[in-house]
Amino acid sequence: MTAYSAPLKDMAFVLNRVLDLKGVSSLPGYEAAEPALVEQVLEEANKLARDVLAPLNAPGDRAGSRIENGVVRTPDGFKAAYGQFTQGGWNGVPFDPDYGGQGLPWLVQQALAEMWQSANMSFGLCPLLTQGAIELLHAHGTAEQKSLYLPRMIAGDWTGTMNLTEPQAGSDVGAVKTRAVPEGSHYRITGQKIYITYGDHDWTENVIHMVLARLPDAPEGTKGISLFLVPKFLVNPDGSLGERNDLRPVSLEHKLGINASPTCVMAYGDNGGAIGYLVGGENRGMECMFTMMNNARLAVGTQGLSIAERAYQQALDYAKTRIQSRDANGSAGPVAIIRHPDVRRMLMGMKSGIEAMRGLSYLAAWALDHSKRNPENAQRARAQRLIDLLTPIVKGWCTDLGIEIASTGVQVHGGMGFIEETGAAQHYRDARILPIYEGTNGIQANDLVGRKIVRDEAASMHELIAEMAGTLDVLRQQPGDDMEVVARALEDGIDALELATGWLMATFPEDRSLALAGAAYYLKLSGIVIGGWMVARGALAALDGLSSGGEDASFLEAKLVTARFYAEHYLPQATGLLAAMVEGGRSTLALDEGQF
Repeated sequence: MTAYSAPLKDMAFVLNRVLDLKGVSSLPGYEAAEPALVEQVLEEANKLARDVLAPLNAPGDRAGSRIENGVVRTPDGFKAAYGQFTQGGWNGVPFDPDYGGQGLPWLVQQALAEMWQSANMSFGLCPLLTQGAIELLHAHGTAEQKSLYLPRMIAGDWTGTMNLTEPQAGSDVGAVKTRAVPEGSHYRITGQKIYITYGDHDWTENVIHMVLARLPDAPEGTKGISLFLVPKFLVNPDGSLGERNDLRPVSLEHKLGINASPTCVMAYGDNGGAIGYLVGGENRGMECMFTMMNNARLAVGTQGLSIAERAYQQALDYAKTRIQSRDANGSAGPVAIIRHPDVRRMLMGMKSGIEAMRGLSYLAAWALDHSKRNPENAQRARAQRLIDLLTPIVKGWCTDLGIEIASTGVQVHGGMGFIEETGAAQHYRDARILPIYEGTNGIQANDLVGRKIVRDEAASMHELIAEMAGTLDVLRQQPGDDMEVVARALEDGIDALELATGWLMATFPEDRSLALAGAAYYLKLSGIVIGGWMVARGALAALDGLSSGGEDASFLEAKLVTARFYAEHYLPQATGLLAAMVEGGRSTLALDEGQF
């Protein structure tokens, strides 16, 4: 497997030139996040990702986690790597300093998360879920719960999990049967949960489970679900650990990918009931859990970007070193395959797609920072509308494209891509889970259409379209045919997105099934166009850098070429997706079940 090194220059370009990190550092509480400091932070993070986490990726995939006498063991090296991760303070970067966090922006955390997930996705899943559990507890926990648990979780001494799924309750969370019975100041939890990532492991002395369960008199469906904090070891009032709670990992799943990450079947209450503590009030479990779920959905979207970047680095290295055949114009002898036009097409598709995903996912983090810290109420509300809109798009589009790019990475390798020893196949296998967990991409598409578009009469999308149109006006004023091509393609994409949004608003009230038959197309269309907008903003920033001089001209010129490639190869898909969405729904639904 090719070594990984974070694309620090590309990250810094998006942070500083496209999204204005300096402006984010001016928000109250973020003053320490000066670009010079952030540059140092990213350089140090890259050392950990490159030198510690990435070398464990392939061996961890081969060894996998295992369960021995009820104890989960992760692959060799993972526990020690986690020790370095927590000792460096990396687990607490975006969190409240009152509980031991560093209080840096989520935009900075976004760049760090890209590194952890690129270097070793199986490793990165544990801090990803702990991060979401911290956000949940910070938002909905009692003062006592927060003071007792948050400092240890932020430090990384204890990790967190999300416990939703049961054998009969997958995407239909309302079918949860796990029971919670009141007993004094706590509850007794009984039931089984499946697909619990890092439900048990050997990294830390405690694991804090966030568990959805149903009270005895709870109403049916999601309105009757409550949320409970259920620690592996009970915690005494002074923070020390007490006795082992009544929960255990029953088994580990055998998976297609992310094999080093232990995916547990968890049993609660084999001996009378695990002790759990209510979070957020009775029957408010889904409302509280959505804090963690939305955080995780953005993080999983980042995994799509990350696995694509890792696959691209692998493919690029192979294409530069694999000698095969004369080039198309008749070279004297065999050349590196990067000289062949079709390999160039694949690499440019990977590179430009990654730049669009990076722009989109970093934009979401930028919006999250403004939704939390912007001092103006109107700007904070606008940022919240943007992050709400972008969450299903980041999760859905970036993970679908991550699989596509990982698959292309295999293709660049030819037959060697199908052989495990190169490592290209692992990236493809690891990527395949991304459109499934944290809400399938079909659910993300339905959420985008039903909740984010129709429910608010498309106000947030129209607001974003207006902002994209403003960028279009700037693009039209720029010299050169590259910018002309980008502007024309982006205009066509924005027009398609606006027409698709209008069709949804007209169709959904009359025929929900017909509207939702096109939801996946709408999500993809949205991702392609908004990603194209971010690439176009990058092109404007590159043009500005070239005109001012003193910067790496070759790097900036590549940004212009990449933007043009995206405009010529990705953005034209928008009109086709519009047609499939508007015209193709009836044939999607036409057959009865017996005709399949």
